[in-house]
Amino acid sequence: MKAIPTVVAALSLSLSSLGVLANSPDFPHLATTGYGEVIAKPDMAEFSVKVVESTMTAEQAKQSVDKVVRTFLDALNTEGVEKQDVTSSNLYITPQYHYPKDGKPELVGYRASRSVTVTVEDLADLNQYLDLALNSGINQVDNIQLKVKDQAKYQQQARMAAIKDANSKAEFLAEGFGKELNGVWRIDYNMSGYQPVLKRSMAMDARSESNSYQDSTIVIRDSVDVIYKIDWSVQWFHSG
Repeated sequence: MKAIPTVVAALSLSLSSLGVLANSPDFPHLATTGYGEVIAKPDMAEFSVKVVESTMTAEQAKQSVDKVVRTFLDALNTEGVEKQDVTSSNLYITPQYHYPKDGKPELVGYRASRSVTVTVEDLADLNQYLDLALNSGINQVDNIQLKVKDQAKYQQQARMAAIKDANSKAEFLAEGFGKELNGVWRIDYNMSGYQPVLKRSMAMDARSESNSYQDSTIVIRDSVDVIYKIDWSVQWFHSG
């Protein structure tokens, strides 16, 4: 029977690029990546809005922006939104210039802005809070992110699906090559959960779209890289 020194390297199989597994073992092995995902229905949300005002003086811009933010915060408080669920940014003021083709830049006013981020504990209240922002004078929506309260539960489900996927691929490949798995040598895991962010650059004239938020879904994903040992009791080739 001939010695086959290159067989070990030949059996190193990979279903995808496994950069994290760069240090490959020096024994017969098989590497797979398992993927899992869970579809969840969002039950809460977080949105960020901004008020932007341009006026002739910095003081006017500040007063206008602060008034809108104060009105919005008061409205949220009246609706029972907890203080820890609301975050407002500092005031930003920048001068605005006109740049003629000839001559020096001309100061034409000031632009002021402040942002407010709100956590919505009940998704059914999202439309109402967006209306409060509109009625308070907010004129820009930066993003709306749908969430689930029990993120960990769904992440664990996705993780278990990824583990099963890795095992299934490994068993299928080993059987296809006439080999058997002989335990796990290495596991590399990096959580890859994902939640979509719905973005709007224009403000709330498109709020009718928010009716669809109740029917939205969230895809939560996970993955795991695994290296399995291979039982080498059955040889690939036999001498004639």
